[in-house]
Amino acid sequence: MKFSLLALLSLTLTAQAAAPPSPGAQFQAFKVGTYSAIALVDGAIQEPNDGKSFVVGRPTAEVAAVLKDGGAPGDHFEFSIQPLLVHAGAHVLLFDTGAGNYFGEIAGKLLGSMAAAGENPATVTDIFISHAHGDHVGGLVTPAGMLAFPNATIHMSAPEWKWLSTMSAESAKNIGITQVTALVGAIRPKVVAFEPGADLLPGVVKAVAITGHTPGHSAYRIGSDPNSLLVFGDAMHSYVVSVREPSWKVAFDSDQQTGAASRAALVAQSAATGQRLYAEHFPFPGLGKIVKSKKGDVWVPETLH
Repeated sequence: MKFSLLALLSLTLTAQAAAPPSPGAQFQAFKVGTYSAIALVDGAIQEPNDGKSFVVGRPTAEVAAVLKDGGAPGDHFEFSIQPLLVHAGAHVLLFDTGAGNYFGEIAGKLLGSMAAAGENPATVTDIFISHAHGDHVGGLVTPAGMLAFPNATIHMSAPEWKWLSTMSAESAKNIGITQVTALVGAIRPKVVAFEPGADLLPGVVKAVAITGHTPGHSAYRIGSDPNSLLVFGDAMHSYVVSVREPSWKVAFDSDQQTGAASRAALVAQSAATGQRLYAEHFPFPGLGKIVKSKKGDVWVPETLH
């Protein structure tokens, strides 16, 4: 997620956090076909409905009305941060890594959630990075700058890796990365860059390019139809606005027009096909589908209990 990012850093320093997903919730287990999967809490953030921090180019009253109609507060946006872990045969897969220590106390809870779920970071074999914003790559390293998942290959699209590995410190701070040189140096030996849309683990994980958010933003499809799961990264952020008004532009996207077009296409295709989705920023645990209703396309979370 790209933020109204100086505002986010200020928010982080003052520890103004969104409420946790639910009291005590750290993980949620579910299945992807025959694979065992676990949604893992890393944290949560808020952004105000102010016409510049998230939705741009729309009256705040209009945005508030859509939020309230969808059951959300009208004055702000609430975004969870929840990486996904999947056991697929001999592979232990992690999709994004949360914020690490970049956002202070509001995030960086991934390792604790893994421990609560009985998962060992040393057993992770493959990490799939959707994009290089702080709340997705920060957890790759420990506060001491060491690899948090020392035995894992880090998969990142070639355009995204080029962008991250050549980024200035000032640019990195604007996307929530406070020590980019140390991060890049630590992960470089582990990064395997791929061409957008590559079949990364045949039959298990395929990259799906969804453009507009960052130079090489990638979703990932896990498994095969009819039991596949699409982890869509930051193509959508709000379970209300991103789904009901996907063509609205958002400040987080580096190319706002392309991002809006990609989001609209994703919503339409998901609603048409019934694709099961994993949303890293929707309310925990972020698992569900987009369905058509009398009010248009809506997010329907999956019942896991």
